[in-house]
This record gives sequence, structure tokens and C-alpha cells, in this order.
Amino acid sequence: MTLYERDTLTSKRLKIKLCDLVSSWQKKNTKMKIIAVIPARYASTRFSAKLMQDLGGKTVILRTYEAAINTHLFDDVFVVTDSDLIYSEIFSHGGKAIRSIKEHESGSDRIAEAVENLDVDIVVNVQGDEPFIDVEPLAKLIEIFRNDLDEKVDLASLMREITDEYEIENPNNVKVVVDQNGFALYFSRSVIPYAREKNVGVRYMQHIGIYAFRKQALLDFYHLPMKSLEASEKLEQLRYLEFGKRIKMVETTHVGIGIDTPEDLEKARKML
Repeated sequence: MTLYERDTLTSKRLKIKLCDLVSSWQKKNTKMKIIAVIPARYASTRFSAKLMQDLGGKTVILRTYEAAINTHLFDDVFVVTDSDLIYSEIFSHGGKAIRSIKEHESGSDRIAEAVENLDVDIVVNVQGDEPFIDVEPLAKLIEIFRNDLDEKVDLASLMREITDEYEIENPNNVKVVVDQNGFALYFSRSVIPYAREKNVGVRYMQHIGIYAFRKQALLDFYHLPMKSLEASEKLEQLRYLEFGKRIKMVETTHVGIGIDTPEDLEKARKML
């Protein structure tokens, strides 16, 4: 290689590095549009019309909507609902609501339909029956995407350590195992990992069903079929894993205060 050829190659490498640096800077300094979406079904197996129940002079869903706005984390907040009553409740109080057109089997499907034509980068799923929103875990989820300049994360979610044997074995508590970088390997209602060997430092992590998605990951999910793992466990997050999506898990001590029963509603009223 001649001196001229070597200098030309060096110059090309420097230009590539400079382009990479500029691209990285642009990604870091480009403001992402982040919205919250609150899925709100009227029907509920355990507590009918719970989102329209009175909670200190306002309905549960309205309090949740206002709490999401008051976090100041989002560029916009929408309630997505299959109910004319819930739609009118939000709209009549100056809020933003989207009426679901189709019947959906999962929350991801419902959210994907709602955001398909919205100009948005990141979508955070806020639970409609949890009016006492904890800002910190939501902020942690959003920060994952702010720092993900290479866009290796498709969606992010929360997990917390559980140590009580009943909690670990309870199939209603979904467990998750992660790799060394905090990406989900598998979710299950079964006990994972199975402790064949005791005293090896295994931690059991419960999945907390609050998500932040890249919009494209949601749209991909919407058009992908349900496969055997999701069908068996009845866990929609397994569809993401089965089709190669990367779920970054964030550890938290957050325990949501949800309203699933009339007793829960009475407890919530006392907290106001």
C-alpha cells in the first residue's frame, strides 16, 4: 500500500467515525414523542364497571387520567376504550379518548390499534384501575429509551423481587428470568427458575405489567399471530419473545394499588 493509499484509507475511516458520532449526537438530542395510553374496558369479571365508580367525587378512570397528566412525563395522554360511557366521561372533562373499533384479546392489540395513525415514538401503558400513579418506575422505563441510542430495546417493563413461597408458587404472579444485561429470557406462571439446587443465590422476580413500547414493536405485535407459548401460558408478552423482540426489564420496589374489587375501592377512598 502506497503512502497516498494509506492516507486515503485513514481519511475514509475518520469520516466514518465522524458520521457515527454525528448520528449518535442527533439521536441523543432528537426529542422523542412519548405518550401514555390508558386501556379502559367497561366490563370486568370481578368488579363490573369499576372504572366508572366514584372515588372522592370523580370516577376511577378520570382520576387515573388526571394522575397520568400530572406526572409531567408525557407529551400526551389518551384513554382507549370500548365503552361510550368511558369515552364520554373523559371527553366531557376536556380529556382525550380514543374509541376502540375492534374486539381485542390483549392490551397490546388494543393499544396498537389506537396509536397506529398517531405521530409518536414511545407508548407507555398505564393501568386504568390504578389511580395512584407512582412516577419513579414510569420515569425509569422512559429513561431506558432515552439511553438506547442503538435502538436495541423494543419494549421495556418492570419486575420486583419476591421471596414469599406462596407468592412465588402462585400462578397469578407471573415470573420472569433475565439475562446478564437485564433482557427477558422467559415469562411464566410456573416457578422459574426451578430450584433443583438450593442456596445458589437464585432470585425470583415477579413481572409487573406496566410497559413502554417503541411504536413499531406494537404495530409488529398487532400483525403477528398468537403462537403456542402465548396460547399455553395466556401471556401476551411471550408473543414478543417468540418473534425475537427484546424486552428490557427494570427492577423496582413498586407495588401498584389497583382497584379490582369493591373492597379495593373502599381502601382507595380512605387514601384520598
